[in-house]
Amino acid sequence: MNVNNHTPSRDLYNQVRAGFIGQGSSLTKWCRNNGIKPQNAIHCLMGTWDGPKGQALRAELISESGIAAISNVA
Repeated sequence: MNVNNHTPSRDLYNQVRAGFIGQGSSLTKWCRNNGIKPQNAIHCLMGTWDGPKGQALRAELISESGIAAISNVA
């Protein structure tokens, strides 16, 4: 699963949120369960936090939300 195909943007943020909702959860709940500040998740998905840690978190969020598997099928 290649998460590098996802460009940080408002659309990516919305897709990740939808992915968690589709799993019966939420982005905020995932952040809380994993010790991540929701603001950091938003910033990395939008691209305002784009250093190595932000990129690693973005890859994890894309993977955990399930949108990477969906985009690889299409």
